[in-house]
Amino acid sequence: MTKILLITIGSRGDIQPFIALGKGLQAAGHTVALQTAESYRPMIEAHGIPYQYMNNGFMALTESKAGQAATEGGGKGFALIKQVMPLLRSMLDDEWAAVQAFQPDMVVYHPKSLGGYHFAEKLGIPAFLSVPLPLYTPTGAYPNPVVPPLPLGAGYNRFTYKLMGLATAPYMGVINDFRVNVLGLPKRGRFANELVQPDGTPTQVLYPYSRHVLPVPDDYPPSVHVTGYWTLDDNSTSYTPPADLTAFLAAGAPPVYVGFGSMSGAKASQRAEIVLEALVKSGQRGVLASGWGGLKPSALPDSVFMIDQAPHGWLFPRMAAVVHHGGAGTTAAGLRAGKPTVIVPFIADQPFWGRVVADIGAGPAPIPQGKLTADNLAAAITQAVGDSAMRQKAESVGSALRAEDGVRAAVEVITARRR
Repeated sequence: MTKILLITIGSRGDIQPFIALGKGLQAAGHTVALQTAESYRPMIEAHGIPYQYMNNGFMALTESKAGQAATEGGGKGFALIKQVMPLLRSMLDDEWAAVQAFQPDMVVYHPKSLGGYHFAEKLGIPAFLSVPLPLYTPTGAYPNPVVPPLPLGAGYNRFTYKLMGLATAPYMGVINDFRVNVLGLPKRGRFANELVQPDGTPTQVLYPYSRHVLPVPDDYPPSVHVTGYWTLDDNSTSYTPPADLTAFLAAGAPPVYVGFGSMSGAKASQRAEIVLEALVKSGQRGVLASGWGGLKPSALPDSVFMIDQAPHGWLFPRMAAVVHHGGAGTTAAGLRAGKPTVIVPFIADQPFWGRVVADIGAGPAPIPQGKLTADNLAAAITQAVGDSAMRQKAESVGSALRAEDGVRAAVEVITARRR
């Protein structure tokens, strides 16, 4: 029986896929523990996954006013680096404590957690890097998802993946101090390649997104596995909606969902008013999700219903279209429901998923949050709801995703690695 430690950090969209994987690994007979910020412990344990402690410091910073302001862009995130460094060291210390307590035979880690590669090297055990977008593997098919696309060909596309070294370089001082003084390992170069193991073999990579959304490039090596989405049962079949939500849905045509997940910032109230005006201009009813995204307008018309949250698996199939920030998890949920998707990206990989959805014909062109207006959002909503070809494409993609079992594919890859 293999003991597998899963390590991840971030928003709910970074946690849920790892819970789904953990349940799949357990069902296959493996012993599993999941480590992430303590605030997610109740959700993890509710799904029957043993939890390993990690402090909430990093998450508290991202949810602070300074962290929220950084999501608005403009380079404000650089001001957080001094605060981040001690939090990262504390996170690494907690991760190592969990590794020592659990004594895993294998590690599956999100690269944002920083420690997985180094723990595997210390213990001499297999490790899988996992992130729900093609962030690390060079390809000529498209540039790195966090780099703007330019019409410069395959050479440019492959070059952009070297920039991932720049992304981790600011933290290598913290990582190397931890490697030397805690793990007893030698320092690594500031731009060390995490895709190569210390023995020179390639790092095994799990990409939990679907080839039906983003085809697998022909130049991917055998060490890279695009498994399909790791979809967590969100209790949508047993969910009992509030009576007023049920009444609202029954009172008219399917509404448009609008929610921006963990994206917030100083302009949240202004953004809510833009959304309401766009719904009026497009003639659509709406369901607004407040959540972290701060969509809390001063007043609501009868044509709009406000919720804190509801299971996407229950809510999205009842919508005419979905409008959101373009996080990987929310994008997957909207496409899985077969609904046209309007993406209003803020940061990181969100513009990439906005382009991908538009490229496959399942939604209009993305609208960057800094350029969001009532007029362009209304036009996008009108297209998403009224374009029959777009609706048919979204339905086709949804059918393909619902037939796919990404967790099973990942479990098979992981199990084969232990043979």
